[in-house]
Amino acid sequence: MSRLAWPLRPLPDGRGEMWRWDLGSLAELPAVRAALRDRLDEVGFPRDHEDPVADRMILAFDELASNALRHGDRPVVATVIAGSGGWILDISDRARDTMPTPAVDRDPAQGGLGLYLVARLSVAHGWYVDDLCKHVWACLPTAIEDREPALS
Repeated sequence: MSRLAWPLRPLPDGRGEMWRWDLGSLAELPAVRAALRDRLDEVGFPRDHEDPVADRMILAFDELASNALRHGDRPVVATVIAGSGGWILDISDRARDTMPTPAVDRDPAQGGLGLYLVARLSVAHGWYVDDLCKHVWACLPTAIEDREPALS
């Protein structure tokens, strides 16, 4: 069962909050998406309920988390960091030797286009490996008009 790890922490300079979930299976994602939506509502994001920016952020979160659960090694840890310039999504798993690989020459009906989608939704994205984990991350804007295409 996923769990939201507490407490909320500010970024080192005092801005924003950080939310973290430990994920064990794909079946947990609907509840985690709902929890993320609730957290966004609690902090008043987005300010305009007609603004699709929160939906885009949740979609990117879901794509990265589901990829880690499908293709990575557990534990999978999903982290959302709120900053003044946007939201940072960081999804880690223990498959340090398996790099994220976008689908190539695949029929879109067969799926596998999540990394392309995240790239289109984000202002920056990438991945790195630390001592224990592979981290796949994306930075999403707080407003649609702030978004510039991410470099491929």
